[in-house]
Amino acid sequence: MSTPETPPPAPPANKPTQPRNPLHGVTLEAMVVGLADYFGWDELGRQIPIRCFQIDPSVGSSLKFLRKTPWAREKVESLYLFMLRDQRRNAQE
Repeated sequence: MSTPETPPPAPPANKPTQPRNPLHGVTLEAMVVGLADYFGWDELGRQIPIRCFQIDPSVGSSLKFLRKTPWAREKVESLYLFMLRDQRRNAQE
């Protein structure tokens, strides 16, 4: 009679899979809302000159555009990382 093989142990649940990635687990909506709160829509439209941030901006229209446009999403992610670094610098002062 053979014994069933036991599966390998699962990785610990409390250890994140991407510990050095600040974007891990952050939704696109959270990024847009955070940027709009931090910079305001006017400044966000100047930083990333796309129409969904400049003309009648809203989170919904921005998400719809950013999900379809990889280059714009990359710019939003980059500005979000800049915002996080800026917030950390300001908190240390």
